[in-house]
Amino acid sequence: MNARRGSGFSLIELVVTLAILALLASVAVPFAQLVQQRQKETELREALRQIRSALDAYRQGVKEGRIESPADGNGYPPDLDALWQGVADKTKPDASKLYFIRRLPRDPFFPDPAVPPSTTWGVRSYASPPDAPAVGRDVYDVYSLSAKTGLNGVPYREW
Repeated sequence: MNARRGSGFSLIELVVTLAILALLASVAVPFAQLVQQRQKETELREALRQIRSALDAYRQGVKEGRIESPADGNGYPPDLDALWQGVADKTKPDASKLYFIRRLPRDPFFPDPAVPPSTTWGVRSYASPPDAPAVGRDVYDVYSLSAKTGLNGVPYREW
């Protein structure tokens, strides 16, 4: 009878083991969420950098006379899709296009993956004030539509 009792685990040993596993899981889950949020923030930072560089390159193309722009325009593209779909290069008669970005990145914090990338961003026109971004005839800047705040304490809309 003694040999039978020593061959298995007691109820106390199982409860203690489960408590230790629960403690480890309660520490690991928030850490994994933090890592995921940092990864999305890195993606957001890189996407904003790519789009803003493409907007600046478009404006430079207008200044150089390579892109047709309205007389009363300020040199920024009419929409985000012009950056990746390309615009006609008016200095080359063979109808070649100028492309400013290979593909338009999505806002990583936008919840619906089925929405086209250009609609995942908030758009600010050149004529709108910085503290109240509004859509207009052109795209001067982009921002995240997320209402969340970053790990640095700054809302994603203000990045």
